[in-house]
Amino acid sequence: MFNNNFYLNMRVLGNNHSFSGYEIDFIPVGEKQKSGDAIAMRITENGKTEIYVIDGGTKASGEALVQHIRDYYRTNRVDYLISTHPDMDHISGLKVVLEKLEVGELWMHKPWVLAPQIINDILDGRVTQHSLSERIKDSVSLAAEVEAMARRKKVKVCEPFQGAKIGSYFHVLSPSQEWYIELLKNFDKMPATKSILTRESQAFSSSTDDTADEDWYNETLKDDGETSVRNESSVVLFGSLPNNYGILLTGDAGRQALTKAYEYALYRKCDLQQCQFIQMPHHGSRRNVSPDLLNKLLGPILDEGASTGKISFVNTSKGAPDHPKKSVVNAFIRRGVKVIATKGHKICMRSGYQLRDGWGSAQPLSLSRKVEK
Repeated sequence: MFNNNFYLNMRVLGNNHSFSGYEIDFIPVGEKQKSGDAIAMRITENGKTEIYVIDGGTKASGEALVQHIRDYYRTNRVDYLISTHPDMDHISGLKVVLEKLEVGELWMHKPWVLAPQIINDILDGRVTQHSLSERIKDSVSLAAEVEAMARRKKVKVCEPFQGAKIGSYFHVLSPSQEWYIELLKNFDKMPATKSILTRESQAFSSSTDDTADEDWYNETLKDDGETSVRNESSVVLFGSLPNNYGILLTGDAGRQALTKAYEYALYRKCDLQQCQFIQMPHHGSRRNVSPDLLNKLLGPILDEGASTGKISFVNTSKGAPDHPKKSVVNAFIRRGVKVIATKGHKICMRSGYQLRDGWGSAQPLSLSRKVEK
């Protein structure tokens, strides 16, 4: 009998000092409509293992992450703990990981230390550099708490800006520090500044009352989706795992961030279309991707029913009827990508490691004929 946790990619390579393999685990976040991210990875090459956590979701999913790492990775250590951005549904669980496990390095943005680069653009002359730094800290209070806990525990804290390498396998594609500063100026609760961007909006609601018809060749996804600047500040990671397995992790990044990541990858002569595993951005929101962008990241629309063998995981809570958006899932499927959603269950992509007791085969989502307008 299966325990409602699911596997994909059943390939076993053996177990010795030359062993190489990986496990990519998406831990479910949230029970109601709000989704988040919590990802754990075990990567082994020639017998040497590195453990990664990318976002920790809520406090409850942080507890689940810790237990998962202990149960399946058989360790109390995380080598690289990564925060993509300071949203509560991504960062809260990192405090639990820091509290209960040994951590080698914490990778997160510390926007409050950028006050000196912003102060001259503040329009209100009464704002001081110190008060600006404190104001930023207050606006990302959970991130500040995570960073303070890491310092108390003597954990090295690094900032994941474009060009940085995290561990043996991951490169940061976005954001650059320069662009992050522009985004930061427009975070919610920031004082008015001179900025090339528009101020972040808190409401990105959509109605699911109206539907549109789609088929394989009829795509209704728009090219003008827009998400918040805080989401655009998400760390976008490219990973090159053992056996040349390329993965793209996106957090809640939107079209701007993903376009910048794509352009930087091209500059570094990295073809993101060769990635075999892609995290669907922002839980499958249609505001974060577009047909043109997906053509760049995934490739063009294929003949009906064709598959590239690529996989996309998306973390969506059990009670989130709006995520992932059917139009986004369809767009991935048309480009040959199988889409797997957590919907309250753990899902795992693996190679090399043995099948876990009680885990079953994951079932991909299918093309929908009715999608949200």
